[in-house]
Amino acid sequence: MSVRVDLDQLADRLAEFAFAYLVSVSDDFRAHTVFVEPILRDGRLSLGTVGRHTRENTAAHPDVTIVWPPRDPGGYSLIMDGHAHLSGDSLTVEPTRAVLHRRATAESLACDPAGLHDCVPLEGQR
Repeated sequence: MSVRVDLDQLADRLAEFAFAYLVSVSDDFRAHTVFVEPILRDGRLSLGTVGRHTRENTAAHPDVTIVWPPRDPGGYSLIMDGHAHLSGDSLTVEPTRAVLHRRATAESLACDPAGLHDCVPLEGQR
């Protein structure tokens, strides 16, 4: 089942992060990770010009993940899955799922039965 990402929540949360990493996969399903500074425009994240390996990977396997690490230890990471779209050397990503994620603390509400993780989905109503 597909869950719509709440783009307003995503836009608000992006201001909390300085940079991100784009994770794509090659034909042999090896992860390729690169530094990016995504900008949300018209419902897609614009990543600008990307390198040859990223272009090749996203052309063959357009499902990607972008990870924004927390600014401070113990903070949330923003993890977003999406569908990549190439236009020449430039890449945009259409969000399909996004979540704020961190290791659970004694005070946090856990989203898994084991209580290992504290996560907040950024999803809209269907």
